[in-house]
Amino acid sequence: MRQHPISAVTEPTQYRAIGVVRGVYVPTDAEQLTRGVIRTADGTELEAVVLGRLLTLMRRHLNLEEPHLWVVYPRSREEEGLHLQMVGVWEPSTLAAGEEAVSPAVDSSAAVSSDDALPEGDDYFSVRGELIYTRPETGDLVVKVRVMPRPDGSRPVPFKLQLKGDVPLEHLRHFVALNLRRQAQQLQLESFEVIGPVAQRGNRGGKGRRDGAASKGGKGGKGRPAAPSQAGQRPSPVSRPAT
Repeated sequence: MRQHPISAVTEPTQYRAIGVVRGVYVPTDAEQLTRGVIRTADGTELEAVVLGRLLTLMRRHLNLEEPHLWVVYPRSREEEGLHLQMVGVWEPSTLAAGEEAVSPAVDSSAAVSSDDALPEGDDYFSVRGELIYTRPETGDLVVKVRVMPRPDGSRPVPFKLQLKGDVPLEHLRHFVALNLRRQAQQLQLESFEVIGPVAQRGNRGGKGRRDGAASKGGKGGKGRPAAPSQAGQRPSPVSRPAT
């Protein structure tokens, strides 16, 4: 079976926020490479930082003057648009069988190989978490994503993603699985599924405590304890977004 840069979901309520963006990475400092922007074909410049061993691969194996399909973790910043954490690159046409998404590309081309194209297409994002804000009349959404505890036992603070789309108020405080597409500096909802209500600490705020109802992306279901995503984990998958 062909590999995918985003791994499969292992729990119905697995938190995550991950996606792919094609573009040319332009570092702020040519010597450091750790910070810069991803310049996309539509002319958008997305603020980005490079994480983990991708930095070594970029220095040794990638032609940064050409576009690549980057695997990224999205973050929202007030008034600054989308911020991306770069964790991998996806170019199976140039990689040996069995290599991971962050493996080096020996030779790259500005033309996109059909082998490198994903079923979901470029600029696809999967966000799974608790819907904590929705305003259908303006198309504004906020989803809270939790992260797995660190090895030392400390718990990272959950982060919030500001998104665009229409999800009814009845699904507030429910766990949702969203399929989104990047449009300029925003992530726009294409389809969603309501998994179930999220238990609220102290039973405060009665909103969103009913079982999930049928929604655009699929059927709602009974709530389960949510499984946090692991910080820095390898890309973890998605169902193909509705067309």
